[in-house]
Amino acid sequence: MMLTKKEQRLRRARQTRIRIANQGVARLSVNRTNLHIYATVVSEDGTKVLASASTAEAEVRSSLGGAGKGSNTAAATLVGKRIAEKAKAAGVEKVAFDRAGFAYHGRVKALADAAREAGLQF
Repeated sequence: MMLTKKEQRLRRARQTRIRIANQGVARLSVNRTNLHIYATVVSEDGTKVLASASTAEAEVRSSLGGAGKGSNTAAATLVGKRIAEKAKAAGVEKVAFDRAGFAYHGRVKALADAAREAGLQF
């Protein structure tokens, strides 16, 4: 049986999610598409979204310079900083990084590094 590309990614993500659930800390989940990158901080029990940031937000898009600019590492860095600020405002200091099956490379790594620099611990 052949798995599709998406199914393979979700299979990789499953183990991480199980391990994070056992840690009992908030989860910083990243989703990457061809056009945008999204970051979400989910509560310890996985029921509430505490903070979110993405390149699809109007504020971010205007600072990046319009359409088609949300899919580079500079955009991911900006989203990383924003998610860290929003998470701290929501009272979250420590998170577990959930790359959702994506390789820790390029935009995903840029987002993680920027969030760490802005003061999130993971």
